[in-house]
Amino acid sequence: MVNIYDADVQASIENIGTKLKDVIHPPEWTKLVKTGSGRERPPLKEDWYYVRAASLLVTIYKRGPIGVNKLRVKYGNRKNRGHKPEKFRRGSGKIIRLILQQLEKAELVANKKTGVHKGRIISPKGKSLVDKGAVIKK
Repeated sequence: MVNIYDADVQASIENIGTKLKDVIHPPEWTKLVKTGSGRERPPLKEDWYYVRAASLLVTIYKRGPIGVNKLRVKYGNRKNRGHKPEKFRRGSGKIIRLILQQLEKAELVANKKTGVHKGRIISPKGKSLVDKGAVIKK
């Protein structure tokens, strides 16, 4: 069986995103919002919310337990400040938190604390979804 480590990650995230359309639902304000302060415009794709949710699920699968702050760093980018040098800006925490709450409600991720490390880990149901959505590299 193919898992996410052996698969084409970009194609797998798109595939998992289509499977998540039944599980999570974006709020109305996601049509207008930017995904971070470093961005200039909102996302162009209509299904960006599901792709971000799938990407978060794969990231939690690979790097969990992981918290919102590290995920904000992962989805951040450099802000163009005109003549001044670019600076790194973290991604939107509200979007990440909302997706994680919806994934927890769907029982795809869980909150866990192991010693010093705490954050979200993937549940067996979520691991199964990611492994089934993995697309083989060509």
